[in-house]
Amino acid sequence: MPNVIDLYAGAGGLSLGAARAGFNVAAAVEFNPHAMNTHMLNFPRSIHILRDISDLNGEALLQLSGLNQQDLIGIIGGPPCQGFSSIGHGAVDDPRNTLFTKFFQLVEELQPVFFVAENVPGIMNNKFAQIRTMAFAHVQNYQLLPPIRVDASEYGAPTTRTRYFFIGYRVCNQVEPFTLEAIEQMKVPLQQRTTVRQALEGLPNKVPYVENSKGFVKLSRNYYNIDAAHKQSAFFYVRTTDLKPDNIGDPEYVRDYANRHRVNGLLPTKHSDDVRLRYSLLRCGERDSVSKSIRLNPKRYSPTLRAGTGPEKGSYQAVRPIHFKDSRVITPREAARLQGFPDWFKLPDTIWHGFRQIGNSVSPIVAERILTAIYQRLI
Repeated sequence: MPNVIDLYAGAGGLSLGAARAGFNVAAAVEFNPHAMNTHMLNFPRSIHILRDISDLNGEALLQLSGLNQQDLIGIIGGPPCQGFSSIGHGAVDDPRNTLFTKFFQLVEELQPVFFVAENVPGIMNNKFAQIRTMAFAHVQNYQLLPPIRVDASEYGAPTTRTRYFFIGYRVCNQVEPFTLEAIEQMKVPLQQRTTVRQALEGLPNKVPYVENSKGFVKLSRNYYNIDAAHKQSAFFYVRTTDLKPDNIGDPEYVRDYANRHRVNGLLPTKHSDDVRLRYSLLRCGERDSVSKSIRLNPKRYSPTLRAGTGPEKGSYQAVRPIHFKDSRVITPREAARLQGFPDWFKLPDTIWHGFRQIGNSVSPIVAERILTAIYQRLI
């Protein structure tokens, strides 16, 4: 299998998409130990590099990954986006913005056959033009596709999460030319797209708060019976319950999931009676005046799930959507479904880390579709 390295890997949304597309995620680099722990559980065969990527050069990255340069086909990654986000301050001199350029510096040093970088739409703001120019100057020997604006719902994920993908490839005899059309052909037909209600099918609507709960719930066996009538499209259902690449997944959790249909991450937030009453009075699509949470519309797609802030910014929770049927915000497992993660993917044991990692992740469904288009052009 062709090897890729995932930079800024987080919990592994881009890694999972790459593995499903046919690549071997040889190594993953991540600075946050909690996100790295999730990646390690779900990608036990990858080399995990818990380092500040700013301190790495290409030679060190290869050495830590256990790869020779000729064995590396691709570099993928989602550089931190907080400095570019429209909901933040958007400061051009935000030190995190240099990590976007660092991605392309490593591509220049390692010369993989292709690269894929992902970021928020804010990066295309004119005030960041110099940052983009500096970054792309490192890959002048690559054929660059125009930046691709991707709405996740068009590629099969049940969310309108919109991101830009930057894709380039070396002109050589190893690949057929990549085209923008090849990526856009990976969009799924309307009848294969999944709404909020369909995405959350099989998960219980009522999730009582239990002190010190581990968030494990046994789901109905009928949901996992492929012959049973369920509302999800076959496209989404198989990505929720199956399509597990070899050597991916926490072995103990996957066995428990397969044998007992148990999933983790069903950790409800404890609400007061007043908050529950307020939420119960909201119609679908309406926003709570206090928490600013929006009640999900079961017939539409989820809005973008946010990550909140890290410890360096006060560890504030992101605003979380309200379940369309129960008067509570969604659980991490429900967020995972809406982001496109499968049930066999083990989530963190806490609400805060679960939401933060999911909110920071690339939808694995989107990643799979884009990287499949690339994989098909490798010779």
